[in-house]
Amino acid sequence: MKFERPVATGSVPAEEVVPLYVSQPLLPDPTALNEYISKIWASKYVTNHGPLSLELEDRLAAFLRVPTARLFNNATIGLLVALKLFDLPPGSEVITTPMTFAATAHSIAWNNLRPVFVDIRKADLTIDPEAVELAISPRTSAILAVHVYGCICDHDALQRLADLHGLKLIYDAAHAFGAYWNGRPVASLGDASVFSFHATKLFNTLEGGLITTNKVEDRESIYLLRNFGIKNEEEVVAVGINGKMNELQAAIGLLNLDIFEIEREKRSRLRQRYREILSGLDGVLLQEAAENTTQSEQYLLVRIDRTRSRLDRDQVKERLAERKIFARKYFYPICTDYEPYRNMPIISKRARPYAQIAKEQVLCLPLHSAVTEAHLDLIAEVFREC
Repeated sequence: MKFERPVATGSVPAEEVVPLYVSQPLLPDPTALNEYISKIWASKYVTNHGPLSLELEDRLAAFLRVPTARLFNNATIGLLVALKLFDLPPGSEVITTPMTFAATAHSIAWNNLRPVFVDIRKADLTIDPEAVELAISPRTSAILAVHVYGCICDHDALQRLADLHGLKLIYDAAHAFGAYWNGRPVASLGDASVFSFHATKLFNTLEGGLITTNKVEDRESIYLLRNFGIKNEEEVVAVGINGKMNELQAAIGLLNLDIFEIEREKRSRLRQRYREILSGLDGVLLQEAAENTTQSEQYLLVRIDRTRSRLDRDQVKERLAERKIFARKYFYPICTDYEPYRNMPIISKRARPYAQIAKEQVLCLPLHSAVTEAHLDLIAEVFREC
């Protein structure tokens, strides 16, 4: 709707600004895509491990520096398969974070496992290893941690716990494609990592996902799990699911991989501009990447703390929407607010879990190459007014 308050000098009226959303799909040149489509139409090979999907797997394995990289039609199927890969005991517990998308918890429940939610770290909102340690019991079989908002989990601490207690360590890396931790690609951490290539992600195949591991022998196991357990035309050797990526998705991925770093660099510069316009505001905490990490540039997160300023997160979001700038309260509500998990506690070293505090503060602002200086002027104006 039209914003009728006085507009600050030098800013752009809201009605002149193109609507801006928190994410925008990275799309390749349609001319280049048409060339791939022509090849697909000529070959008549549209799915079932076609040449383009196999090529994309090889390129992703090289780019992410892992021996095993297996594509999926979406990341939720990837999460289901990553948990199934390790043959976890039915009914056993998988420790995870409530500060994540519903698919993380759902993938545990769908595998006949029990999600156990633990608190997050105040510094970066990733899963808190101290809370993980509190939650480990004889029934625990795995940790499913999340590199949330592109912030990388404390891998050393989590790996120590996994090794000490004989647990599998799996990462939901939906927000962390191309990120590095202590010089290591995030794709190589733990027993497996699952990436999302949904349209909202910087690197996307419109819809898709990827499992990576450090073991070359996992290639065959994951292949069978995503292809009905079919080994060849006459043998079905395992219980599997249909997780294959089609050739049109793979074509998008091959083209986007060529332009991914260009977009990431634009987002990196935009992150710095946000820092310039929002730093110093009382009660506004900007996302900080650890010094030992390379950012994925997936999200621009701010936390708005009402105890330290007059700013109100929901009011800021509403005022931005009046100016056609649509931020998102990722993640609000959190998983333990959803009906399937509502009565489940958040195990924490604190009297009140920090996840319950953070969910009332988080706001993701648009972070992509469509953000203009005019948009930034309006965003700065909203924060000043509020």
